[in-house]
Amino acid sequence: MSLTTDQAKNIAHVLNMSLPYIQRFQGKTMVIKYGGNAMTDESLKQSFARDIVLMKLVGMNPVVVHGGGPQIGQLLEKIGKDSKFVHGMRVTDSETMDVVEMVLGGLVNKEIVSMINNHGGKAVGLTGKDGGLIHAQKIQFDQSNSEMNASEIVDIGHVGVVDSIDVSIVQMLDKADFIPVIAPVGVGDDGQSYNINADLVAGKLAEALQAEKLILLTNTAGVLDQEGKLLTGLKAQQVQELIENGTIHGGMLPKINCALDAVRSGVKTAQIIDGRVDHAVLLELLTDEGVGTLIKG
Repeated sequence: MSLTTDQAKNIAHVLNMSLPYIQRFQGKTMVIKYGGNAMTDESLKQSFARDIVLMKLVGMNPVVVHGGGPQIGQLLEKIGKDSKFVHGMRVTDSETMDVVEMVLGGLVNKEIVSMINNHGGKAVGLTGKDGGLIHAQKIQFDQSNSEMNASEIVDIGHVGVVDSIDVSIVQMLDKADFIPVIAPVGVGDDGQSYNINADLVAGKLAEALQAEKLILLTNTAGVLDQEGKLLTGLKAQQVQELIENGTIHGGMLPKINCALDAVRSGVKTAQIIDGRVDHAVLLELLTDEGVGTLIKG
């Protein structure tokens, strides 16, 4: 079926609008944290994969970091193991860590790699253990004990934070026109595997690569003001003020802090975008309006 004149004009307008962004971002590294609805809705999964392939084809260097919490929970339930959380972090004993590695480094990672490759890309799946990519440090934190009127150290098992990142393998893949797809599993000094928050890994990886952009997909429109209106074009100091006055709170705080750390460490901009929108990544990168909140240093 042929296009109408109006449809053709609209397509030409979109392509024309995208040209300066393609030129500006050619050769630049973009770290994208993939999660939320975009990982579970079939249509959104395919549009994300196409976005990543197109980014590479026009000369950008996309690096994908993915989560997989719901998928981990589903497999644990299937094998009859309860999921326990402390301050939002999954308690991860050795058996649970085996499941985490199976899901993140295997099932989820390879599905993303296959989707990108099916759309004409050349994706390679990694965990933080490959090539010494992510060195992890075990998390331990104090929790108050009201009965003893004191604090106690809580051990939640194989859960870590990023201690350091060696980006050599990522840079090698980028130069060879591959697309790295990274599962957030690191290795500690003790040789043990550690489950790390995917937002945190994406932020630290963006810092280590001195990326042009850090893009975090969420299940919300972005950062909203107290009237529910989308905020964008925010400087780090403005974001800090929104945190202090309570406008930014709850589940958005970890993502915002991750974005702030990134832009304060040399990443040009961080974007928190609505992953429920078809082709959200391209809309944010290649249009004037975007589909989320942009934060700059």
